[in-house]
Amino acid sequence: MTIERCIRFFAGLMILVSLALGVQASPIFVSANFLWLTAFVGANLFQFSLTNFCPLAILLKKLGVPESRAGCSNGGCV
Repeated sequence: MTIERCIRFFAGLMILVSLALGVQASPIFVSANFLWLTAFVGANLFQFSLTNFCPLAILLKKLGVPESRAGCSNGGCV
C-alpha cells in the first residue's frame, strides 16, 4: 500500500468512525463533539489538495511506507 492510499484509507476511516460516534441515530453514539473530528479531517484533506502538505504523509514516510509502486511513474498503474 502506498502513502497516498494510506492517507485515503485513514481519512475515510476517521470520517466513518467520527460519524458513528457523533450522530445520535447511531447505535454507538457517544457525543456530538466527535463531529469536530469529521470537520478536522475534511479541513486537512482540503488544505492537502491546495498545498500538497500532509502531516500523515510525513509520518508514513518515516515509518517506511513506499511513496509509489515501481513502474507507476509512466502511468501504467491501475
